[in-house]
Amino acid sequence: MDDLDLKILRILQSDSRMTVAEIGKQVGLSSSPCWKRINKLTKDKIIIKHTAILNQKKLGYNLIAFVSIKTANHSEGWLKNFSKKISLMQEVIEFYRMAGDVDYMLKVIVRDIEQYDSFYKKIIEIEGLKEVSSRFSMEMIKNDISVPI
Repeated sequence: MDDLDLKILRILQSDSRMTVAEIGKQVGLSSSPCWKRINKLTKDKIIIKHTAILNQKKLGYNLIAFVSIKTANHSEGWLKNFSKKISLMQEVIEFYRMAGDVDYMLKVIVRDIEQYDSFYKKIIEIEGLKEVSSRFSMEMIKNDISVPI
């Protein structure tokens, strides 16, 4: 990967709707070589998804919760089952296995506290959990999913 690839990636992170011709113009390439680079970046799984970022408040999702989970079980089989159950929950938009005093961290988005309570009741039914703790966001200060390249 060279500087041109990095420039292309920066552009795509800021606006993936740009045409190949527009991207090429910004980086000093014609459409065909620019398209080949983007295709290679996709084939090499550096670009993994094109998506739209939605305004969650305008869609009625007013509550973000960060849920930390400590487990009593750390076996591979338990983790596979737990991961499958959590991954199927639409409210969970990020899911991490952690190092430190917490085993798992979830970022959860819901409409309100009542919807969170329903979600919470589903979580605590999962076997092997030792502690589930929730923190609620008061204000989103920064939300940038761009990789700092």
